[in-house]
Amino acid sequence: MNNVILHPPSVAPPHILIMTDPKPAQQFSAWLIYLRLLNYVKPYWLAFLVSVLGFGLYAATQAGFAKWLEFVVDSVSEGQLDQRTWLATSVVGLFVVRGIGSFLGMYSVAYAARHVVNKLRIDLFDHMVILPSSYFHSQSSGQLLSRFTYNVEQVTDSVTIALRIILREGLTVIGLFGYLLYLNWKLTMIFLVVMPIVGIVVSFAAKRFRKISNRIQQSVGDVAHVAAETIDGIDVVRVFGGREREKERFHEASENNRRQFMKQVVTEAVSTPLVQLIVASALAFLVYVAMHPSLMAHMTAGQFISFITAAGMIAKPLRQLTEINGIIQKGIAAAASLFEVMDQTPEQDTGTRALSIAKGHVALNQVQFRYGEACEVVLKGIDLDVRSGESIAFVGRSGSGKSTLVSLLPRFNEPTSGEILLDGVPLQEYTLDSLREQIAIVNQNVVLFDGTIADNIAYGALAGRSPNEIRAAAKAAHVVEFTDKLPDGLDTVIGSEGISLSGGQRQRVAIARALLKDAPILILDEATSALDSESERHIQDAMHNVMRGRTTFIIAHRLSTIEDVDRIVVLDEGQIAEVGSHDELLAKNGIYAQLHSLQYQRVAE
Repeated sequence: MNNVILHPPSVAPPHILIMTDPKPAQQFSAWLIYLRLLNYVKPYWLAFLVSVLGFGLYAATQAGFAKWLEFVVDSVSEGQLDQRTWLATSVVGLFVVRGIGSFLGMYSVAYAARHVVNKLRIDLFDHMVILPSSYFHSQSSGQLLSRFTYNVEQVTDSVTIALRIILREGLTVIGLFGYLLYLNWKLTMIFLVVMPIVGIVVSFAAKRFRKISNRIQQSVGDVAHVAAETIDGIDVVRVFGGREREKERFHEASENNRRQFMKQVVTEAVSTPLVQLIVASALAFLVYVAMHPSLMAHMTAGQFISFITAAGMIAKPLRQLTEINGIIQKGIAAAASLFEVMDQTPEQDTGTRALSIAKGHVALNQVQFRYGEACEVVLKGIDLDVRSGESIAFVGRSGSGKSTLVSLLPRFNEPTSGEILLDGVPLQEYTLDSLREQIAIVNQNVVLFDGTIADNIAYGALAGRSPNEIRAAAKAAHVVEFTDKLPDGLDTVIGSEGISLSGGQRQRVAIARALLKDAPILILDEATSALDSESERHIQDAMHNVMRGRTTFIIAHRLSTIEDVDRIVVLDEGQIAEVGSHDELLAKNGIYAQLHSLQYQRVAE
């Protein structure tokens, strides 16, 4: 059976936009995506206002410095040297105010932005864990992980660096432009003439940046995906001589990532100097016109120097505002990929009944299932009535539908047609939480988490169980046989995915977890497959004890482990081919007898 994790009820955070007809975020305009991103700033509006105030002070000192220069030049040219005291004091005051404004602006915008990014990452994770299992089956884990790492950092830059530059340099441009208009509005109009040209260049670069950024994010996900697959399967890679193939895959993914980054660099390297050249040309023309005798007659030397200085000072913030376009476009592309996940429809919990303690009577009536409209039918009209406390084993060739059928019980997948009843009530009428509280699962591919062995046994809702209960479950699953030999016993830290444990030890921990849950319905996906023969005998005894009085569904590959179950259901091409006890099915000399004979023949060989 596929590795699956129980999800909490499908309740999305209130501020996440979940549409009745969700569309991928890329279909929205870049502006709407950025506005949606800035909606996260709303709770921190006070910090945002403080940053506007701080950067406003900073911008005012820029224009103030140009005005101060006017006073200096006029005082020197007119011989008013007695002004030196207040001129010297005022320049210090300007830089003090500038420092205070810069600190307030940078700290406040960083405070708001980091909270925004933190909230965005949390919302992404919180929404991801309530998506249906089918979503994860259709996604690469590397691509999903890259959204939490690379993509979120791109959003961070667009919110922190971009917002800071927009406020600080934008207010500086406004302040200096205002001062230029105050000095000579005719000359200032020259700058306004070149603005449409700058806008065209920036618009072209924006589209290019966004397109390349989407490709970069895809390539980063590909790199992470290939690396994760190789790391997880390093032993298989080595044994089957796959090093060169995996190297080739990784080199190709990394090279594609490099090419996309270089395209971005070229776009930025061309667009930024081009904008600077346009602004510099306007400034050069401005100096030429400003020195015309007719204009000079109406300006003092201080005003002329101040005007040229302010015009020169405006070039830097204008340049930075054009450079920020690339950062914003990368952030928009990254935010689009995050919002695409957030706009996915959550796992639907339509149930209204809270199930307290199930009796365990399960009935499947004409159940059919397919993974998609274009896919073949996996289950075809399954009819099965399972009594409370009965043990049912599903056997069959690979692809016969065993894992798919069992995945319908905790509603990881929904039947395409037909219905499944638990204690006479359709599963859809129960709330997901209360339904899954009645089910314990032991997968063939064990899922363990970074922490202690005790933490993994008493996982999730079981965390409140007493040490005595945890030890009792561990003892029943024969976990204490190896933990009592460890210095820290059940409190031993096992690392990510239980890497410090053997396959059999990990499986025993998973069995102990199921034992501790003590649920009325038990699903075993070949729960003893990773155990040696001696451990298997002990675990079989423990499993017989835990199965007693519980409705148990077993996916069996080793037929020797299911000889004592109440009924064996043989699936073939998505249909029930045979049903009966071990002895009854052997007597029929059908599919089960063939599988049984084949397995024992292999063991004998």
